[in-house]
Formats: sequence, C-alpha cells, structure tokens
Amino acid sequence: MKIISYNVNGIRAALNKGLADWLKAANPDVFCVQETKAMPEQVDISELEQLGYTAYWHSATRKGYSGVAIFSKIKPNHVQIGTGIDYIDFEGRVIRLDFDHCSVISLYLPSGTNMDVRLDFKLQFCEDFLNYIKELKHSKPNLVICGDYNICHEAIDIHDPVRNAKVSGFLPVEREWMSRFMAECDMIDSFRYFVKESHHYTWWSYRANARNNNKGWRIDYNMVSKSLEEKMKRVAILSEAKHSDHCPILIELDFETT
Repeated sequence: MKIISYNVNGIRAALNKGLADWLKAANPDVFCVQETKAMPEQVDISELEQLGYTAYWHSATRKGYSGVAIFSKIKPNHVQIGTGIDYIDFEGRVIRLDFDHCSVISLYLPSGTNMDVRLDFKLQFCEDFLNYIKELKHSKPNLVICGDYNICHEAIDIHDPVRNAKVSGFLPVEREWMSRFMAECDMIDSFRYFVKESHHYTWWSYRANARNNNKGWRIDYNMVSKSLEEKMKRVAILSEAKHSDHCPILIELDFETT
C-alpha cells in the first residue's frame, strides 16, 4: 500500500496548478489531503475520479477553512467522519478509512500561530486527540496517521532551532506533546525511522525565498503504529511537488509478505 499525505493549502488552487497530473505520476493507493478549504460540491474532482480515486471528505463548518479528505483506489471497509468531539469536528480536521490491514487517518492539527487565541486551542486539541487515539487503538490497533501536525518534533526538523525556540510549532510544550503522543500511542515517526540526516523539510514560508534556500520546517508526518513496523518499506519527502507551501510525504507498507 502506497500512501501519500499532502497539505495542499486549498485543493482548488492545487488542482489549478496541475495536482491531478502529478498524482497520476505518483500513483498512490491512498492520498490523504489536508487544508482542502472547500466543500465537496465546490470541487471538480473528475480528473481524480478518472485516475480511479473515490473521494471521502470532512469539511469544516466554516466555508473556505481547514478541511481534510482521503482519495482512495481501494474501497474501505468503513469510513469514519470526525472524532465525535464536537469542537474538533466543527473544523473538519480528522477523517479515517478502515482497510483490511490498517486504518488510515488524514489529520490537520491546528496551528498555534496566533498564540494569544489559538495556542490554547491547539494544546487542548492535542490532548483530546491523544486520548482519542489511545482509545481508538483498542479496536483499531494498526493505524497510519498522516497529516500536518504543525509541530517540529526535534531540532533536526527545523532549519533554525535557536531563533524559532519561542515560535509556535517549535515550543517546548508542543515538542513534549509530540514525544508523549508517540510514546503513549505506540506510534513511529516513519520518516525518521529510515532517514537520520538533517535538512529534510515539508513546509517553507512564502517569505524571504525560504523554499529555494531550504529554510524549512518538517511538520508533516506519516505516523505508523508499532504493530506495523515490519510492514514499513519506504518513505520519502517529495519536495519536487510545488502545488502548495507544503510538499507531499510518502510511506509504503508491504502487506503481501509475512
């Protein structure tokens, strides 16, 4: 199973920039999208349907804001829209598809950029999401939680850890939560499992030519349950794709061999 996750920063804009052609070449089985910024009826996905994808959406109540989706070539056994936690689900941040061998979640964790207003919201979301996943794992132990976590976990994951130490996305409290999330939910940061080197990022500011200078942040993750550790075969950050201020991330799992 090839899974790609991508914060597209507006799916209509990304499609206008050639997302469908790129997706045809990349050819994932499951394509998780964050920050769709659209209702399903606002998006022409005919090109994606021609590629064999069925779309599953969880849009925010507020139009033009947030939103997640999963496009899959594999028919899921079950589709779960949201978490059952009202304030999370109003913003369209979690959708899950259950397959035979694993369940795939597309997650868009809030930004805390406006620290006076949204940081507390983000931290509350983090705690409630952690508890939600701990409970979910009793019935769905084999999870792949793909998406934009809006947190750099370690200093290696950000281009300037010193100057960004007091910026949301790299605050000690956020990084500590990420460590607890991985430990308490038994999740593996699949990219770091395979790649130990620095200078690998998934998001760049539009300012100061940051992308061309590779002054980025790694805030997008494919987190994988430890129960699937032996199934992980390959990971990649697909930085050549430029439909967004993020880039896609890939994980391949092999369920054919035992």
